Amino acid sequence: MKILLVEDESAVVSLIRRSLVEQGMEVSVAMDGNTGLQMASDHVFDVVMLDLMLPGLNGIEICRKLRNSGASVPILMLTALGSTENVVTGLDAGADDYLAKPFKLTELHARIRALCRRKTGRPADDDLIKFGGVIFNRSSKSVNRNGVPISLTATEIKLLEFFLRNTNRVLSRVEILENVWDINFNLGTNVV
Repeated sequence: MKILLVEDESAVVSLIRRSLVEQGMEVSVAMDGNTGLQMASDHVFDVVMLDLMLPGLNGIEICRKLRNSGASVPILMLTALGSTENVVTGLDAGADDYLAKPFKLTELHARIRALCRRKTGRPADDDLIKFGGVIFNRSSKSVNRNGVPISLTATEIKLLEFFLRNTNRVLSRVEILENVWDINFNLGTNVV
């Protein structure tokens, strides 16, 4: 899945890019509105994520220009401006979804998958993860092994998904804790 992230805060870019790459997505970044519009116009992306407050063109202007040019790429607004008025303005400008900062990365991932499903009318290609005889459906959170459904707890599902996304890779304790139990997990414990 190809994602364009138009965001001017380097710390936010780093965090989002890392999490999306870990999800198996290809991420291109534009740090200002003019570059973002150019990249969105010149290349094919599965989802465009726009910050609202950007140098040059703002996210609303980019969104309107893309829609006026006939672009149908799903657009997700990511912004600190979360009032009802801001959300309505973004959606009316042509955004397909709107997510106010701060947000959980797991919610961002789910919204991207939902936008891709709406675009194609079917589950996103990366909704199914297959390894050996195990098939994990990321949308329904269901697991089958050799065609037999397996019942897992919510934490076991998160853990399995993380392991399946990182096959053939050594994972640190901190990586597992951050990704399965979210960033706010108490890192002072030795329990995984």
